[in-house]
Amino acid sequence: MMLYNNMRSLDLHGIDRDYAKILVKDFIRDCKIMKEEYILIIHGIGKGIVKKAVYEELKKNPLVKEYKQDNFNPGCTIVRIRIN
Repeated sequence: MMLYNNMRSLDLHGIDRDYAKILVKDFIRDCKIMKEEYILIIHGIGKGIVKKAVYEELKKNPLVKEYKQDNFNPGCTIVRIRIN
């Protein structure tokens, strides 16, 4: 079980898809430097536009080991970063 209060998180509410991609890329890079293996990206539900942009960025980012939508909150995605 993941505890959100122990994970770094990025909240993208109110952010457009293009800026969201930039923020996600920078956030992952920074978390790798800080050796944070698990992070939380809060993209919200809405029409799924920001979530789709986030998933496009996660899919192509070589620092991302795996990611999945939170089972209990579909507005969040848990990301595992390659820290080695």
